[in-house]
Amino acid sequence: MINFSRFSLDNGLRVIVHEDRSTPLVAMNILYDVGSKDEDPAITGLAHMFEHLMYCGSVNIPEYDLPLQLAGGENNAFTNNDITDYYLTVPAENIETGFWLESDRMLEPGLSQKKLDIQKNVVIEEFKQRYLNQPYGDAMLLLRRLAYTVHPYRWPTIGMDISHLENVTLENVMSFFALHYVTDNAILALTGNITPGRAYDLAAKWFGPIPGRASSPRSLPKEPDQNQKKNLTVEKNVPSDALYKAWHMGPRLSEDYYTLDLSTDLLAGGESGRLYNKLVREKNLFSEINAYITSDTDPGLIILSGKLMKGTDIYKAENAVNEVINELKDFALTSNELEKVKNKFESSTVLSNTSILNKALNLSIYELLGDTGLINREVESYRAVSRKMVQDAAIRYLNPENCTTLFYLSEGNK
Repeated sequence: MINFSRFSLDNGLRVIVHEDRSTPLVAMNILYDVGSKDEDPAITGLAHMFEHLMYCGSVNIPEYDLPLQLAGGENNAFTNNDITDYYLTVPAENIETGFWLESDRMLEPGLSQKKLDIQKNVVIEEFKQRYLNQPYGDAMLLLRRLAYTVHPYRWPTIGMDISHLENVTLENVMSFFALHYVTDNAILALTGNITPGRAYDLAAKWFGPIPGRASSPRSLPKEPDQNQKKNLTVEKNVPSDALYKAWHMGPRLSEDYYTLDLSTDLLAGGESGRLYNKLVREKNLFSEINAYITSDTDPGLIILSGKLMKGTDIYKAENAVNEVINELKDFALTSNELEKVKNKFESSTVLSNTSILNKALNLSIYELLGDTGLINREVESYRAVSRKMVQDAAIRYLNPENCTTLFYLSEGNK
């Protein structure tokens, strides 16, 4: 059981505190309720670029990293479709340094054209390296664009196109900050060697004076149901053919979320997964294969990806994938298989929550979802999944009409 305290400042900042005296450290996590889904389709990549800009020094603190390093701390950040998250760990006696640094850049990050130009180049190079200059790098770009028609999940966090990054202006990023980096759009979680009382005092001291501003209202287009299969075939200079599939599913808080999460573990939970056993080990059709859910706040995707063995016909491989998936629909799943993936989830959850940093992030995410107490109840939700629920979910979601398929062919195999 993870006990926590929760309070809000007058400016709308939500604060969650979990005291853990077993560690000499404190983890601080600041989650901003803004991700790539909040971008203008004509100017994508802003959320991720702004994450970079937040480390370029603020008005009062020219260099973010140095004071934290001198205090014995470490930090990092990430951006995804739904959120932008900044986190740090520091010895408990120096936690006020973290409050000072994070509150100052929330108040005024010190944006400038010079900083923007530098980070543009960094992010553009990252785009090239991650998506364009490595084998299969653009697969998710292609798959998402095909699977989604109107929802902003159709582009990746880094942006839809390099030209969007090149054309970002200082006015764009300043407007983005003003709309989204506001106190009532942020959640501060603290875990480790800190009392709720001290956390409140420091939050009130450093974040309390930041003026409250209304966050930008969110109105996203609803993705229509997919009732017809979608296929795309591309030929690229890659070592071997690859197969990618995506099925639409519900949002993070949907009733089928836990069932589908366990279902992907049943299919591709390492070497014990059905896909690996049947298609890698027994039939030698794939060299590797994986399945997972995107865990997005809004309706997301179930994704399957696999690299084929050279000489394997990709359509034969696809049929073999469908046969394994259909086994879930035919109630071929055993109680032992299901219990094994449940145990695996429970053990990974317990292990994850031994880290104060993971606990801080999880508390922030559950608070954003509207129920911080989920951190103590989600194992029960996974435990409640039955074989019948897996079968029903497979029939409902893993059907051809709901499926988008990318056939990623090697030019050398023509």
